[in-house]
Amino acid sequence: MNMNFHCKLPIPQDIKAEYPVTPEMAAVKAERDAQIKAVFEGKDDRFILVIGPCSADRPESVLEYIGKLKDISGKVADKIIIIPRIYTNKPRTTGDGYKGMLHQPDPNATPDMLKGIISIRQLHMTALKDYGMSCADEMLYPDNHRYLSDLLSYVAVGARSTENQQHRLTASGLDVPVGLKNPTGGDLSVMMNAITAAQHSHTFIYRGWEVESTGNLLAHAILRGYQTADGKSVSNYYYEDLVRLNELYVKSGLANPAVIVDTNHANSGKKYAEQPRIALDVVHSMRHNSDIRKLCKGLMIESYLVDGAQKTDGCTYGQSITDPCLGWEKTERLILDLADKL
Repeated sequence: MNMNFHCKLPIPQDIKAEYPVTPEMAAVKAERDAQIKAVFEGKDDRFILVIGPCSADRPESVLEYIGKLKDISGKVADKIIIIPRIYTNKPRTTGDGYKGMLHQPDPNATPDMLKGIISIRQLHMTALKDYGMSCADEMLYPDNHRYLSDLLSYVAVGARSTENQQHRLTASGLDVPVGLKNPTGGDLSVMMNAITAAQHSHTFIYRGWEVESTGNLLAHAILRGYQTADGKSVSNYYYEDLVRLNELYVKSGLANPAVIVDTNHANSGKKYAEQPRIALDVVHSMRHNSDIRKLCKGLMIESYLVDGAQKTDGCTYGQSITDPCLGWEKTERLILDLADKL
């Protein structure tokens, strides 16, 4: 094998013992989990916003952003449940570039996976302990999920991972909502098959164990747009797209039909400033079709303290170093507008 083995990393059980969730933190998470679960089960008609930076980069700015989300969440709590995005793993199309805080807790330093594991756990713990916000993360590496499994209230499976068997089977064993994105090529049957797999029980190998999952009935769709063969972005958040997805759900017989609409990525052509328009367009569709209102549980929005993006070595505090994000002023206005129109 052409690999150098640097060091044996601690297993999740040991990391959790060293950085434990307190009973008070666990109680806050359990309450939020129950509220979020009720939305996906159709027992609570509040709207979910999975919102935050494209990728978590520096704890100070991420936590300042979460503090702002906490403040505004109290103003819209009767209409909206806010789940902060703390995405600590970043998929790269070519494999090159910043891979997230798990790999590089300091974006300008060399990768250090042990420091990364500790950093991402501490960041999620602080969000829960200091702000009462259990968060979302992307399950880019299924084997790593257990480092954060007692902290997350929402898990996303990305467009490049939705067709992967290990992602589907691991999702089937999680006890929180898991959103599975449509693949980059746009084939919704791939996404629907992934949801079906995630909702069913399976026996499989996980971290060296033979495990049996019970099936996750909160597994659901995320529409993020797609790319054509020549690289053109195509949106799939429109009224007709939501009607079509609802028809696929009806035919599937899947439990708890649901979709979260991603307002960035191919839906916006990565034009981050389009996100408020797209968000309000989705709400408009919901207001004009009861089936869409029932199906659409919320939005996924990429947002940070400062508009846009910068290079990894940039010095603008609170600006994304991966995909461009909506700045806080526009984000705050959007959240209030959504609450007003829901």
